[in-house]
Amino acid sequence: MVIVKPDQSAALEKLRLFVNKTIVLDDNAWHDFSGLWTLHAAKRKEVLTKNGEKENYLYFVLEGIQRVFYISEWGKEATLVLSYPPSFAGILDAMMLAQKSRYYFETLTPSVFLKAKYTEIKKLMEKHSSVNLFVLQGISQALSGILERIVELQVCSSEEKFRILLKRSPHILQLIPHKYIASYLGIDASNFSKLLNSIKI
Repeated sequence: MVIVKPDQSAALEKLRLFVNKTIVLDDNAWHDFSGLWTLHAAKRKEVLTKNGEKENYLYFVLEGIQRVFYISEWGKEATLVLSYPPSFAGILDAMMLAQKSRYYFETLTPSVFLKAKYTEIKKLMEKHSSVNLFVLQGISQALSGILERIVELQVCSSEEKFRILLKRSPHILQLIPHKYIASYLGIDASNFSKLLNSIKI
């Protein structure tokens, strides 16, 4: 899959439309906020942040699919988060706490982002109350999504988790290897293949 890198103004317009769904920034706040972002393109299977590194950037996904994953000390890998446009991405806890990441942030397909330094976003949160409110709303939404996903992992059957994913993001089945989806759902890869063959999509 070949991705054409958009121009900066078109990318920022996509960001503004996404932000407006949460809060409409006034012209001064948007001018400052939009000035923080730069375009960044990444190849398939490119690790943007590694375990043990600091996460300095917040990413806004324009194209492609990415994942945050964890590798245990005995080598078991778990896909924790899948991100795709339009959404924010990165290793958010390490970024906001200014600590080294415990996870990896990797592209699964060629990807294009807008990225901004979180230290600069924090300065704007102090300058503009609307930017501060937007970030707080974003954190709240992310937390809500995490809690919902924990419920799915602990309560739902493999088939129910698969059907929820199909309803939420059916396109990813054709875009990324199924082993990552199985890991994300907490399903053994062989059981996922059987599930895929048994459920009519």
